[in-house]
Amino acid sequence: MKKLTADEIRASFVNCSKGVAQRLSLPDLDAQPWDDLDLLGWVDPSGSGTSYLVTEHPVHGSEDDSEPIGFVLRASKGSGVKRQSMCSLCLTVHSSSDVALMTAARPGAAGRAGNSRGNYLCADLGCSLYVRGLRQPARVQPHETITREVKVMRLRSNLTEFVERLAQE
Repeated sequence: MKKLTADEIRASFVNCSKGVAQRLSLPDLDAQPWDDLDLLGWVDPSGSGTSYLVTEHPVHGSEDDSEPIGFVLRASKGSGVKRQSMCSLCLTVHSSSDVALMTAARPGAAGRAGNSRGNYLCADLGCSLYVRGLRQPARVQPHETITREVKVMRLRSNLTEFVERLAQE
């Protein structure tokens, strides 16, 4: 992922107002491992259950150009019933408290009417780091015989599918 500025990140959000995007707290952008990220995700430090996801998305009609697209996500409170859960993007297995149903209001009129979409994701949105072995989950992972590069490609494919579903008005 290319390094993004605060202004690029704030302008990328498609499912909130410009005012909300201007007020959200950003992570330390200089501390991000940009070369190892497929998505920039962070949890709002206020404890509100809000998370943010920004990734690159192809520009319509171009296979080579992309632009950042961002979503405000809401994490559901876990039920505590499951002992483990799997992220739908990176397929990392976590304790159920480390995976959350993250929902995003749909862009445009549909979102203003209360429609949303979601999926089960790593609660810390550290998917890029998990697939590269740069962050270790607390749970032992199932053995996979695929390479790190294939895991990254799988993450990117799952991320693209997720973003396309979220971006549909």
